[in-house]
Amino acid sequence: MPQSSAVADGTRTPLAASGPVASPTRVLVAVALAAVMLPISVTGPGVALADMSGALHASAASTQWVLNAYNVAFTALMLAAGSAADLFGRRRLFRLGTTVFALASLVAGTAPTIWLVDVARFVQGMGAAAVLTSGSTLLAHCFTGAARARAFGIFGAAIGFGLAMGPFISGLLVGAASWHAVFLVNVVLGAVVLLLGRTLPESRSAEARRIDKPGVLTFTLALMLLALGFVQGPAQGWTSPATLGSFAGAALFLAAFAFVELRSDEPMFDLSLLRSPTFVAIIWQPVSIVFAFAALLVYLPPYFQGVGGAGSTASGAMLLPLTLPVFLLPLFSGALVKRVSVRMLLAVGPAVLALALLLMTLTDPVGHRTGMYGALLLAGIGIGLAFGVMDNAAVSVVAPERAGMASGMFNTLRVAGETIGVACVAGLLLTSAQGRLTEHRGLADDVVQGRLDSVRAAGGEALVHQAAAGLEHGWKVVYVVLACVALAGAVAIFTLVRDRDLDPARHDA
Repeated sequence: MPQSSAVADGTRTPLAASGPVASPTRVLVAVALAAVMLPISVTGPGVALADMSGALHASAASTQWVLNAYNVAFTALMLAAGSAADLFGRRRLFRLGTTVFALASLVAGTAPTIWLVDVARFVQGMGAAAVLTSGSTLLAHCFTGAARARAFGIFGAAIGFGLAMGPFISGLLVGAASWHAVFLVNVVLGAVVLLLGRTLPESRSAEARRIDKPGVLTFTLALMLLALGFVQGPAQGWTSPATLGSFAGAALFLAAFAFVELRSDEPMFDLSLLRSPTFVAIIWQPVSIVFAFAALLVYLPPYFQGVGGAGSTASGAMLLPLTLPVFLLPLFSGALVKRVSVRMLLAVGPAVLALALLLMTLTDPVGHRTGMYGALLLAGIGIGLAFGVMDNAAVSVVAPERAGMASGMFNTLRVAGETIGVACVAGLLLTSAQGRLTEHRGLADDVVQGRLDSVRAAGGEALVHQAAAGLEHGWKVVYVVLACVALAGAVAIFTLVRDRDLDPARHDA
C-alpha cells in the first residue's frame, strides 16, 4: 500500500506508487466533478418523466420507479461501498463505480422500455454509492489541515450545485434535445472523470482483510426495505400491508445486522464508533439538512406553479435564493473555519435553516413573494454553511483507516435523509389535500404536482379554492415538521460534539 507524507501546503504526496501519480488538484477536480454528476441524477430526471412515460407508453407507477430505483440502491449500498473501498482500494472503487454509473446511464438513455430504464437506474444507484464514498475518502487521504477544509468545501459546493441545479439543467437538456439527454450527459461526464482518475493515488485500510458478507447482506436489505417503505408509503398508504411489511422487514434485518456485527472479527461497521457522541452527532448531521432541502427542491416548484400561478421557468427562478447560497458558501468554508469552530458552523447551519422554515409559515407565495424569497435565502445560507464543513467533519472524526467506513455511514444517512424527507413531505401534502377534496380525493396527487386544471374540470373554481387551501395548510405543517428536524440536528451538534474530536491532526500525525 502506498504511504504518504504531508507537505507544507496541507496536501499529501504518495511516497511509493507505481506509475505517474495525480496532483492533489487533479484529485479534487475528479472528485468534485463526480460530486456534481451524482446528485444531478437524484433531482434531475423528474423533469423528464412526462416525456419519457409518453414515449415509452409507461404507466405512472413504472415511471415513478425511475426515481425510486436509483434512490433505493444509492441509499442501501452506501455502507457496503465504504467497506469495499477500505479493503480493495479507494481509487479502484472510485473508477469502478464511475464505470458502472456511466454504462448504466447509457442503458437508461437508450432503453426501449420503461422496465429497462428502471433496472438501469438501480444499477446506476449502485455505481453512485461506490463513487461518493470512495471519492470523499480520496480527499481525506490527499489533503490535511486547512487544505482539507478547502477541498471539502469545494466538494460540498459541488454536491449542493448538483442537487440544486439538477432540475434546471435537466430542463434545458429536455428542451434542447429530449429525455434521453438527461441520462446520456452522464456518459460524457463519467468519461471525463475516468480520464482524470487514471492517476489518482491509491489508498486502503491496513486493517481490512475481507468483506463482512453477513453484515453487507443484512444492512443492505435493511436499508433497501426502509427506503422502499418510504417511497411506496404515499402511493399505497402508510398502513398498507406492503408498506408495513417493508418497515417490519427493515427492523428485522437491522437487528440482525447489529447481531452479526457484534460477533464479527472484521465488521463492516465497527459499532464501537457509536460510543463516541461526536461521531453519532456528525453522521446524523446530513439528515437534519437534506431532509428539508431535498423536499423543498422537489415540491416547491409545483406549488409555485399550481397555487402560485407561476410558469415552469419562473418557478425554477424562484428557488435561486435557496440554491445559490448552497453552491457559493461552501467555497468559503476554508476561510470560515479559521474564524469559527467547525462545531459552531455545524450547529449554526441547521439552526438557521429551522428559523427560515418557521418564517415560511408566515409567507404568501401568491400575493407577497418577497417574504418567501427572504425566507428561502435564509434557508439557503443555513444549508450552505453546513454543506461546506460536514463532509470533512465525518472523515476527520475517525482514524484514516476507518475513513471509508465513516464516509459510508455518513453518506448512507445523507441519501436516506433525502429519500425519506421527500416521501414524508409527499405524504403530508397528499393527506392535507385529500382532507379538503372530500369526494374528489383521487385528485390530490394532481394538486401536489401543481396540475390544477384537472381539479378545475372536476368541480370548477370552488373546488380549486378548496384544494389550494388544503395544500397551503399542508405546507405550513411541512415547514414546522422540517424545522423540528433541523432544530434537533442543531441541538445534537451543539451538545454532543467536542471540538477536539474534530481535529484531524490527532490522526494525521
